[in-house]
Amino acid sequence: MRIGIDILENELVAQYPDVLEILVRDHTTQNNIFWATNNYEHLGAPYNSNANIFPELITGDNGNIIMPRVHKDKVLQLSRSKEMAEVFTPSWICNAQNNLIDNAWFGKEGAFNQEKALSDGTKCWEVNKDKITFPKGKTWNGYVRDTRLEIACGEAPYITSRYDSTTGEFIPIQNRIGILDRKLRVINENVDSTGDWLKAAQTAYKNTYAFEWQGDSLLLAREAMLATFIENYTVKFDKEPLLKSIQYIAYIISWNVWQMDGLKGVIPNSCGHKTETTVNLFGETETKHTFCEGCEKGNIRKHNGTYALIKDWSNKDSKTGKTGRKIRFIDLIK
Repeated sequence: MRIGIDILENELVAQYPDVLEILVRDHTTQNNIFWATNNYEHLGAPYNSNANIFPELITGDNGNIIMPRVHKDKVLQLSRSKEMAEVFTPSWICNAQNNLIDNAWFGKEGAFNQEKALSDGTKCWEVNKDKITFPKGKTWNGYVRDTRLEIACGEAPYITSRYDSTTGEFIPIQNRIGILDRKLRVINENVDSTGDWLKAAQTAYKNTYAFEWQGDSLLLAREAMLATFIENYTVKFDKEPLLKSIQYIAYIISWNVWQMDGLKGVIPNSCGHKTETTVNLFGETETKHTFCEGCEKGNIRKHNGTYALIKDWSNKDSKTGKTGRKIRFIDLIK
């Protein structure tokens, strides 16, 4: 995979067969994720807000349609910020907030890095180059299994900091500060065989979740997480992982990073006025109108939209017997 902040869909298709198809999949609707933004409607009906994203729409001559926010036109950036509250967080803030989580988990500060300010006022961090040590009663395996979630993730800068989403500056693996970056660093420091590394990495990905409204940002987040897997494996073992390993990580990502209206717990725009027409025993046509009680009353459990499904990878599905039980995201909310 070419090193850089923009992951080109044409390269994904050429180098990793079937992976892009996996990355655009939506498991709740059993269809593909959809645009959920009108930014691409000038390209035609297949790019309308409610249209699904298919590989052929973003490859070939269309291979540069989806790009990181930092590469988008400034007017478009402003429009998305105004309409969808799309604001991307500088990496130093992501680092500071991720540090707060780890300070609590480790029971001390500075496990991974020290935050600092340069003479010009620029804020950054200095990586702790020593092997990460764990407090009594906790292990590196436990850290990898610790479940983390990024809400309204955008391009997922809190999960993997491949680049600073505000400047576009590429960040080398050893300096990254995302949730997944930290888990993979711990794995790199404690595992030396490819088989054990892959198993641990799969566990890390299964315990890292995120959701996003807009389809293009969601795909960028998924691609970034996949690239992070390939980059870390390549740096560790001086070769790329096998295609089947890449495809499986892509499958995990397609479940764990999903499209959702975070305020309602449903697929974006799936609530609303619905009309149902039936014919009674007397041959008369009856029309029933229903409105979304959840939207009207602000009750997250009463929406008539499609509630988003995720996988609980630690439990088996009672119907299929396979690892990974499907659950509604809202059922995790107490």
